[in-house]
Amino acid sequence: MPETIILNQSEIKELIDMKEVIKTVETGYREHAKRRVQMPAKKYLFFKKYNGDLRIMPCYIRSMDESGVKCVNVHPDNPKKYNLPTVMAIIELVDPKTGFPIAIMDGTWITNMRTGAAGGVATKYLSRENSETLGIVGAGKQAFTQLMALNEVMEIKKAKVFCRTCASRQGFANMASREYGFDVKAVDSAKEAVENVDVVITVTPAKDPIIRPEWICKGTHINAMGADAPGKQELVNELLLKAKIVIDCWEQARHSGEINVPVSEGLLEREDIHGKIGDVIIGKIPGRESDDEITVFDSTGLAVQDITTAWKVYERALQMDIGQKTNFLD
Repeated sequence: MPETIILNQSEIKELIDMKEVIKTVETGYREHAKRRVQMPAKKYLFFKKYNGDLRIMPCYIRSMDESGVKCVNVHPDNPKKYNLPTVMAIIELVDPKTGFPIAIMDGTWITNMRTGAAGGVATKYLSRENSETLGIVGAGKQAFTQLMALNEVMEIKKAKVFCRTCASRQGFANMASREYGFDVKAVDSAKEAVENVDVVITVTPAKDPIIRPEWICKGTHINAMGADAPGKQELVNELLLKAKIVIDCWEQARHSGEINVPVSEGLLEREDIHGKIGDVIIGKIPGRESDDEITVFDSTGLAVQDITTAWKVYERALQMDIGQKTNFLD
């Protein structure tokens, strides 16, 4: 009788690192671009009474025979009200042959890491060569995993960070400077954070756009990571209209990504989008074509990122005999 492996967050952290997560995410984008993935757009349940939502994200990677589903919440009030993370998740991996649940694992850390890795992959393909300066808007856990991933794909010499809470941005700057050995400066405005840098990361829950086009230099690459539900938007429409926009998935991006508001208003159409990051990776479309163009990666988060990463964790757990084993049919 097969067994189900149960893995908690501390065990998963010992099984995979950011460099490997970047590889699994890039593999997921590649398989998606080659149309070898069955992956409906994520489905939402909205808990408006509690300012939260729940998302279901299934995926089957036919070419790799890997399948599973992630159940993930976003509740922004959790840290202050309940001492819980804003984002929590569980991932179930399923044997495609039988449907048996071969693994159930924490998905919170995987979600943070694979989202950071998505920014790393996009930066690898869309930023200018020799990019070395970074501006970050937002100073939560996702800001740190973005920095972790970008440190793997570019030689960062200095970075700036802004968030509305002075103590949070200063704490982030101090921690990141110690961790990576380059100067990370806490600044007093989003404008100051994004001016005169090679790469910009936005990781906020903004519903009113905060990044203006006149703040962004020619040649800047922007990872717009915060918009993950209808109505959210971090970049002013005029900035999106002048940029080369690369998405992860049209169905999700038009509904809940950075472009969802201008699409709903009729300002952007599918023909205005350059294409998918997976198509850039496989060479179907070009990435950056000049040092002057502004590129934007609109990341909504795909189930294929979660399942490729979780499957690697599962294989490592088997190899190292880590995790609790059970049989739910007993």
